[in-house]
Amino acid sequence: MTDAIHINPLTPATGAVVTGIDLRNLPNDRLLFERVHEAWLKHLVLFFPDQQLSPQEHLALGECFGPLHIHPAAPYEGDNPALMKIHTDEHSHRNNGDVWHSDVSADEEPPMASILHLHQVPFQGGDTLWANMYKVYESLSPAMQEFLLGLTAVHSADYRGFYGGHEPQRKSPKAIHPVVRTHPETGRRGLFVNSGFTRRIVELESDESDSLLAFLFAKIKDPIFHCRYKWQTGSVAIWDNRCTQHYALWDYFPETRSGIRVTVSGDKPFLTR
Repeated sequence: MTDAIHINPLTPATGAVVTGIDLRNLPNDRLLFERVHEAWLKHLVLFFPDQQLSPQEHLALGECFGPLHIHPAAPYEGDNPALMKIHTDEHSHRNNGDVWHSDVSADEEPPMASILHLHQVPFQGGDTLWANMYKVYESLSPAMQEFLLGLTAVHSADYRGFYGGHEPQRKSPKAIHPVVRTHPETGRRGLFVNSGFTRRIVELESDESDSLLAFLFAKIKDPIFHCRYKWQTGSVAIWDNRCTQHYALWDYFPETRSGIRVTVSGDKPFLTR
């Protein structure tokens, strides 16, 4: 029943908490999915507290949005690489999400969506921040917006040893994407460079590229574009990887934060003029 759903925005920029829904019903209820999908395109990231999802139900939820994406290197649950492990504890030497990034943007076809279900959360800390890339781009001067439309950037990642002894599925993905991309569903333009994977701007000299990227990365950090979510055990987040970036705080060491992420395949970023 879609009448029971309540959608409460987190900030004017992005994010909404959705209650009155059991995500296990989404694969079998087209009207329910359409309501969620509409809210997702509007708010960019949706949060669903207190969800019970088995691995198979989590996979089915992801498949509502499209075919599933396999991460280039991350460990996974059991024998299914579509069930990506998200885990840090007292033995961890790093938290792989503690930089502003768009998931796997170094792939030729980066994921369109990510669906994270946390099974264990720390007593304090462990929040995640999301930033609205539409609004970041729209905040720039018209002259800067127009300048960026003519640029492309190299995205690359080297996952060798990144996840300890886990052998990467694809060691070093690399791609060139437009600096500004057009969202294939909304038609809106958003910035598509991130400090996690973007290395240089193709059309500029090295020092020019470094300066411009530093300016854009600093812009993304402005809280006016953000929402911040405090996880609870069982929380699910579904974010649009095409128009957001996120940052997972690692302020809870040595406590444990653990869950599973299912990721939905996307297409090659493009720009319409």
